[in-house]
Amino acid sequence: MKLKVAEAIVKCFELEGINTIFGYPGGAVLPLYEALRQSNIKHILVRQEQSAAHMASGYGRASGTVGVCLATSGPGATNLITGIATAYMDSIPLIAITGQVLSDKIGTDMFQEADIVGATEPFTKHNYLIKSKNDIPRVMKEAFYIANTGRKGPVLIDIPKDIQNEVIDFKYPETIDIRGYKPTYTGHARQIEKAYRIIESAKQPLICVGGGISSSDCKDELIEFVEKTKIPVVCTLMGVDSYPNDSPYFAGLLGAHGYPFVNNAMNKADLVIVIGARFTDRSTSVLAAKSNQHIIHIDIDPAEIGKNMKTNTPIVGDAKNILKQLCEYDYHLDNDKWSDNIRYSRQSYIEENINKEWELEGVNPFRLIKAISDEADETTIMTADVGQNQIWAAHYFTASRNRQFLTSGGLGTMGYSLSAAIGAKFASGKEHTVVAVMGEGGFQMLMGELALVKEHNLNIKIFVISNSRLGMVRELQLLAYTKDSYHGVEIGFNPDFMKLADAYGLKGYRISHDNEIDSVLKEVFSKDEPCFVECKVHPDFPTLAHWRWK
Repeated sequence: MKLKVAEAIVKCFELEGINTIFGYPGGAVLPLYEALRQSNIKHILVRQEQSAAHMASGYGRASGTVGVCLATSGPGATNLITGIATAYMDSIPLIAITGQVLSDKIGTDMFQEADIVGATEPFTKHNYLIKSKNDIPRVMKEAFYIANTGRKGPVLIDIPKDIQNEVIDFKYPETIDIRGYKPTYTGHARQIEKAYRIIESAKQPLICVGGGISSSDCKDELIEFVEKTKIPVVCTLMGVDSYPNDSPYFAGLLGAHGYPFVNNAMNKADLVIVIGARFTDRSTSVLAAKSNQHIIHIDIDPAEIGKNMKTNTPIVGDAKNILKQLCEYDYHLDNDKWSDNIRYSRQSYIEENINKEWELEGVNPFRLIKAISDEADETTIMTADVGQNQIWAAHYFTASRNRQFLTSGGLGTMGYSLSAAIGAKFASGKEHTVVAVMGEGGFQMLMGELALVKEHNLNIKIFVISNSRLGMVRELQLLAYTKDSYHGVEIGFNPDFMKLADAYGLKGYRISHDNEIDSVLKEVFSKDEPCFVECKVHPDFPTLAHWRWK
């Protein structure tokens, strides 16, 4: 069939099952928008292109598919960069389509020209500059395949405007075979058997899970493996929702912002089984290298194994398949005392911090997040921004079997939460409650997206935790230097958030004290409409209760 390239691109979207894309139009993508106008694909007009990438990320993570975003050339494309880099660091499948100036004008500094392929090369899984109209079907097929296989990630396709208007004989490839790109999916049998023997002999084992569990869709396999081995589970920030937080085997978050008893257990463990986690500095900065500790690292990307921590037994492959292979064995570990001690430590720590009375005015964020978790239903999707709010949410939101916790882990991108929540809501529909938690710093970076919440009547519960500070940076300054040694982190002026909510046509609430939490949450979650809640927290309230200012 003969189609314009722009029409062929839209046809490729349809054949890949894409029914929603997030974008912002401009001169270099006019043909694409004309083709979209004539299609059944829903286009969501964002208020800033960075949001388009975050929304596509939230959409893909909530739906288990590939998110798609679209921007024009020049500033439209460069505004996508932060969102693309965010997806890359967290291994989120994403397709970013950008328009480009006319083919014969590339390199002339034409109006709104930018080398987006060169700019994004370090943090895309792959990218393309289209030079021939006939490449489009193959490139589109490859892009979706690359983005959503192996270690997943973003792929960018840059398309000159003149090529979008050219006509091709369209035929979409039925199969794909990329030379040199052959991800390993099944673990090596000998390594699996070796891992089994090591697990059987362990006295103080731990399982450390990351975002690869969700990417591989292997939560059920992980649950089966833990039930067979009875090994406690710790998680990275990206792995908060990888294993049911209400399970007796769940210990909690590790690393620089993790529970102290989890980090203590990690240092005492004689075996750590790392599954779908990169083991980066945020997770390992508080861990001590031990010669008598055995590390089994399971990951689909061989480049990550042993990169940050010495690995004794590497297993390359898809976590789902490898866990199935490991579950074929019977286990007889003698680690009940070890598991019981970790379980007791978790219960004691959480209860102590929830019940602790702080001599600080305002809301206790520990209690706030726990109350949100208790009030929300069992299919809730929570998005957290970056900063103190992120850590409070990661610790006190209970991610059960059917709940999701979405955040920016690797890049730490402020402004992520609201946009990702919008994308997640478009993906999940009315069946899922979506809760967005953020600080006022991150919220004000992309707060224009409140317009989409109202425009599309998205039932998102938005919680802005305000403390007139860039709280996490202030906390890090205080920990690094001396008391009162912080600078550049005080937010000298905030808008009246209740008036702001009203300006966007949203019902606004303010929580200033703990005794207001329950009544406000009951009303907020009873409404079938978007709600905006400002939660006032004292600036001295720490991320973790055991941290102290110097």
